[in-house]
Amino acid sequence: MNVVLIGFMGTGKSSIGKLLSAKLGYKFIDSDQQIEYDLKMSISDIFAKHGETYFRQAEHRIIKKISQYNKAVISTGGGVVLNKDNMVELRKKGMVISLSASIDTILERTNRRNNRPLLEQEDRKAAMTELLAKRAEFYADADLVVDTGKYNPQEVVHIILNFLKEKGAVYAKSKG
Repeated sequence: MNVVLIGFMGTGKSSIGKLLSAKLGYKFIDSDQQIEYDLKMSISDIFAKHGETYFRQAEHRIIKKISQYNKAVISTGGGVVLNKDNMVELRKKGMVISLSASIDTILERTNRRNNRPLLEQEDRKAAMTELLAKRAEFYADADLVVDTGKYNPQEVVHIILNFLKEKGAVYAKSKG
């Protein structure tokens, strides 16, 4: 069984994923890092040189591959939910946890780094609001939704672990 983290950029999928994988003793996989590794270029460069469609095709290939793992915490890119087939693959062996946060929290977090191709616009907040509105229903279709703006990372991990234990997806042996 895998734990799949979905959610908009800046909701904490990578940081929560690393903490959660350590608690569970699972492998941590970041799908965006896997795409960068396989294509030997950054996400920004992929978007700039090949466009979003090419990126989404590469993303789907990676999702098909990593969804076959077992006992992994998989952190996905924010747009992974746009392809229904991605979600079908990820659900085959995984519980889907959606991480959320307010627009202002996401804006603050994503302003720290300028490697978000879909936000490279004059009005980042408007671009973010529009993207989030298009994806909201997909993010809500998860086994659990946790607002990472309301809790610190350790509390988020605790909420997820409790949920997984309640569902019988993991056992009470988690460390700490």
